[in-house]
Amino acid sequence: RDRDREREREGRERGRERERAMLTRTVLPLLVLDAVVAMRMGAMRGSSVTGAMMAQITAASQTSRLAQSALQCSAEYSMADQQARFAKAKEDKDERYLNIESVYDGSSLKGKRVLLTGGNRGLGFEIAKELVAQGAETIVIGRRSSPELDALGAKQIIQGVDVQDEASVKKAIEQIEAAVDIIINNAGYFPDIEESMDNLVYEEQLKMIDVCALGPLRVSAAVRAAKKLNEGAKVIIITSQAGSCEWRFTQNPDGGDYGHHMSRAACNIMGVLMSQELKSEGIPVVLIHPGFNKTGMTAKYKEIWEIEGAVDPSVGAKRVLYEVINADMSKSGTYINSEDGKQIPW
Repeated sequence: RDRDREREREGRERGRERERAMLTRTVLPLLVLDAVVAMRMGAMRGSSVTGAMMAQITAASQTSRLAQSALQCSAEYSMADQQARFAKAKEDKDERYLNIESVYDGSSLKGKRVLLTGGNRGLGFEIAKELVAQGAETIVIGRRSSPELDALGAKQIIQGVDVQDEASVKKAIEQIEAAVDIIINNAGYFPDIEESMDNLVYEEQLKMIDVCALGPLRVSAAVRAAKKLNEGAKVIIITSQAGSCEWRFTQNPDGGDYGHHMSRAACNIMGVLMSQELKSEGIPVVLIHPGFNKTGMTAKYKEIWEIEGAVDPSVGAKRVLYEVINADMSKSGTYINSEDGKQIPW
C-alpha cells in the first residue's frame, strides 16, 4: 500500500512537471511577448503596464526567469526618446536628472585605488579630475597623457597603453603598484563617419568593436589575472545607450551607424557575461551609459546638444561616479542610464 501511494505521488509530480514544461513552451512566451509589447508602447507614452497584464506575468513568473524579467515595467526603465526624456525631466523638476549635485557626494572615494582607462581628455579627463579632487588614488592608463592630465596629481599615469593590444595592457597592469578597488573602463572609439549599407567602413567597425567591447575585457581580465583586484572591488564599464537593441526602434528608425551600435551591443553582452563569471567572487560588474556630454566625441551632434540636454563633461563625470559609488552586487549585470539612474532595456 505504501509503495502504491509513493507511485501515485511520483505520478502526480511528473504530471505537474509536464504542465510546467508545457506552460514554459506555449502560454508563457505569449504572456512575455504581450508584456514586452505593452512595455514598449508604455515607454513611448510614458505609461506603464496594466494591472491585468502585471497579474498575468506575476502568475507566469513562478515558472520562468524570463517572465520575472518582464515584471520590470516601463516605469523602471529610462525613456528611449532623448528629447522626450529631457523634456519630462524638466516638466517633473527631476533634480536627480537636472542637478546631479543635489544627490552626489564623492567623499566615499577618498583613499580608494581607482584604475581608469582613457583619461586624457573629454569625459575620462573629468572623471580623473573628480577622482583626484575627492582624494582617490587615481591610476590612469592610455595611449598618451596630456598637459592637463599631468597637472592633476594622479597617483600614476601609464602611457603607451593600447587596449587593443593584450601585451600592452598586461605590461601596464604589471606597473601598477598595488591592488585596486575600482576599475573604470572608459576608453572608447567613435569615428566621425556616417554609415549606411551604401557606405560601410568595415575596418572602422572592427576597430570600434575591438576598443569598446574587447578593450574592457582585456583590461579587466589582466587586472584579475595579476591578482590586483582588492576584496570587494568593482568593475565599471562605460558603455552607451547606443548598445540597446530595443531603443534602436525609437532612436534609429532609419538604421545605419552599424559599427558604433554593434560595438556597444557587444560591450553590453560582454559585461553581462563578466558579471555572471565574477558573481561567485563578489565583484559587481555594472554597465553605465554616461549620458549626453558635450565632448569632442559627440561634437558631430552639436546642433542637438541643447534640445537633448547635453551637459558639460564635468557634470557627466559626477553622474557616472554617483553610479560607481552606488554599484554593488544587487546591480551587477545591469545597464544604467547615469542621467536618471534608471535601467536601459537590452
